[in-house]
Amino acid sequence: MDTTQYLGVFIDESREHLDVLYNQLLVLEKQPGEKPVIEEIFRAAHTLKGMSATMGYTDLANLTHKMENVLDAIRYEKITVNTEIMDVLFEAGEALEVIVNDIENGGTGAQDVSQIVNLLDDIEQGNSTQRDHIEEPSQEDSHTFTEVLDEFELSILNESETRGYANYEVTVQLREDCLLKAARVFMVFEVLEKMGEVIKSVPTVHELEEENFDTSFLVLLVSEHSKDEIKELIQKVSEVEHVSINTFSVASYKHEQDQQAVKQEATEAEDSNNDDQDATINTKKTVTKTIRVNIDRLDALMNLFEELVIDRGRLEQISGELKNPDLEDTVERMTRISGDLQNIILNMRMVPIDQVFNRFPRMIRQLARDLDKQVGIEITGADTELDRTVIDEIGDPLVHLIRNAVDHGIESREIRQRDGKPEEGTLNLKAYHSGNHVIIEISDDGAGINKDKVLNKAIAKGIVTADEAAIMSDQQIYELIMASGFSTAEQISDVSGRGVGLDVVKNTIESLGGRMSVNATTGQGSTFSIELPLTLSIMSVLLVELGTETYAIPLSSIMETAVVSRETIMHAHNKKVIDFRGQVVPLAFLNELFETGEMKEDEQDISIVIVKKGDKLTGLVVDDLIGQQEVVLKSMGNYLTNTFAISGATILGDGRVALIIDSNALVR
Repeated sequence: MDTTQYLGVFIDESREHLDVLYNQLLVLEKQPGEKPVIEEIFRAAHTLKGMSATMGYTDLANLTHKMENVLDAIRYEKITVNTEIMDVLFEAGEALEVIVNDIENGGTGAQDVSQIVNLLDDIEQGNSTQRDHIEEPSQEDSHTFTEVLDEFELSILNESETRGYANYEVTVQLREDCLLKAARVFMVFEVLEKMGEVIKSVPTVHELEEENFDTSFLVLLVSEHSKDEIKELIQKVSEVEHVSINTFSVASYKHEQDQQAVKQEATEAEDSNNDDQDATINTKKTVTKTIRVNIDRLDALMNLFEELVIDRGRLEQISGELKNPDLEDTVERMTRISGDLQNIILNMRMVPIDQVFNRFPRMIRQLARDLDKQVGIEITGADTELDRTVIDEIGDPLVHLIRNAVDHGIESREIRQRDGKPEEGTLNLKAYHSGNHVIIEISDDGAGINKDKVLNKAIAKGIVTADEAAIMSDQQIYELIMASGFSTAEQISDVSGRGVGLDVVKNTIESLGGRMSVNATTGQGSTFSIELPLTLSIMSVLLVELGTETYAIPLSSIMETAVVSRETIMHAHNKKVIDFRGQVVPLAFLNELFETGEMKEDEQDISIVIVKKGDKLTGLVVDDLIGQQEVVLKSMGNYLTNTFAISGATILGDGRVALIIDSNALVR
């Protein structure tokens, strides 16, 4: 079957199941007895196995099947979860990811997973894992028993092996002319029960008593006697023509069952696909609830829609000037429909940041083990949504910051103990909306940042002069660690060194239209804060006038607009402030900031736009308020990358360019 057309879907879904599997393994490690967690992992492994078998990736199917067996044993409390078992399960998860990566990169997905498979086998059988031990089923262990054994029977057979008893398959052939087959069976069973314990017979005992069999039957026997002794006694029964006895191995039996299960699943899946194809031809197609769309197509759709929004603005302006009722109705209807369309397109591109956060718990687990530290992670706001293009770019900077926090921020167990802190350090990963931005905070309860050390290093490297350092605020000093070539680490670490500094992280964030800041308290930890635009395309803004120029303020940052008397302006800490609903709000005079000319002094009232950033408010003083509009955010380009408080530009309906104010930069 040609499965190449399903490859993209297979890879996407495999990654989703791997995420579930790995994250639930982390939970299982902390809550070993949680049945729902085990069920969740089991379901992910089972689905992955079925998918891979269908696509013909045998190693992937085989490995997930072995994981299933171990999880099954955990589920039925045959084995107890411990660190050794979790390590092997994590190792298996990583091997699965390697295979999926190989498939994604055009490989065949063939990997040598025999060692992990054997480790999983050892765990399933209750043996301690021996990493270099590879068990091959011996010829002596081969058997002809094809009947399915239940868990109880397998547990008895396992128990007998551990206690030094032997498991035998005994095949008894009666003579063709045997007249009383039931009587002979009874006599054979009498012998067998003297020699050991009969676990199962094929056919069943009832069928043997009813003589519902040909001339031979098979018995599974647990005994402490040798094959020869048993055989000799059975052959003494009259009308027994032949007796053969083989050793029965539980491991070999399970291995064969596993192979059969994988083959059967692949066959069933293929049959199912064939049936589906036939059904497609002969019957009406079933309703598809979701589809996967290439992000490039969504980008193309968004680009076209952006052009439509610009034209819509132009039409609205023409309609306002002509005052034609029919034209106004048509434009109003078009505005409403295009608004709905815009919401749909934007929502299609929004994905929860959980997709990025998901990978961090396992990364921190491994980092903590490598560094011999105890580190826990707490994630808040994982359902916060961001544009897909931002999500794709934000992963690597976050990885770097987290590695930095675990390596440099959180202290070793001994130091934390000495300082009276819990042995386990905590890393908090938090995401939340603030206006038309998403804030991501990475904070730890580690040692914080040594201000003096940072300053000395910065002066030594010529990043700042001693005079400049003397007047720097704490915040400015902390942010020196994001300067190019800066490092306070005494030794280059494999974990967070890697030749990439925080300056690279900062540049990446800024290239996305975002901003990064850092704050710290010595001995209590540090916080890296990343501010990212919610989307890189269309937004609702309030147009304001400054002198002869029009500016746009994102509506999502605005709390309220107000007109206040000049007489109400007060002074505090050398800043102009107003009392806004009982709260002291600082004012930012945009005409001074953007040098658009003096405001008219003779006017007693001034227009203010109250904007917020988290809990902080600031009043932006403007000349006039024009109105609300949907605009397309355009980048300022490479020549204007460091423009203060300007996040981009837009084209208005009359063709003029309006700068979009980044109000977050003005809120202090």
